[in-house]
Order: sequence, then C-alpha cells, then structure tokens
Amino acid sequence: QVQLVESGGGLVQPGGSLRLSCAASGRSFSSDHMAWFRQAPGSTRELVATITNGGSTNYADSVKGRFIISRDHAKNTVFLQMNGLKPQDTAVYYCNTHPARVNWGRGTQVTVSS
Repeated sequence: QVQLVESGGGLVQPGGSLRLSCAASGRSFSSDHMAWFRQAPGSTRELVATITNGGSTNYADSVKGRFIISRDHAKNTVFLQMNGLKPQDTAVYYCNTHPARVNWGRGTQVTVSS
C-alpha cells in the first residue's frame, strides 16, 4: 500500500525553525517529483515547495528564502526545513508527488504563535 506519512510539526514562536519529514512507503518515489503543500483553516490547499527527481527546487513566493526542500532517495523521504517562521505559516502541511497523484496523508500541524 502506497503511503505518505508527514511528521515534525509543532508549536513554535515567530522566528523559530522546524524540520518536517515525509516518509513514503509502498514503492520507490525516486523517479517522482515531490512537493510540500499546506492548508490553513478556512483556506484551500496551496503549493509550498517542489523538488524534481533530479533535485531542482522551486518555492512559493511566500516562503522563498526561508524554507528549503530536500530529499533522500535512499530513505524514500522528503524534508522541509522551515526557518524564520511567521504566524501566517500556521497550517497543516502535507507532502505528495507533483502533481499530486497519491492519496493524501494526515499531514502535520505547524502552529506559529507567541
């Protein structure tokens, strides 16, 4: 069964950092482009960052310069390093292929608040 499991979220003060992980199982995702998405309360899910199977990255303007997406092919895992967190980054964060073709996981909650 193909599955994506996000972890690493939590409560952090503005300006703080978190590192999210997305563990994929059921098959290898090495040939897939991958992405992180987020959904804030009352909002639609939005694309945050993408990484190709070759390692090229792209970011939403709102997180550019603060977030870094990376992947470990051997571990079938994708990461999102989030620095300089702002209250508007508060959301549930999800990973998926890009474009999204796998059933969505439960996500991991990130709350930025003082």
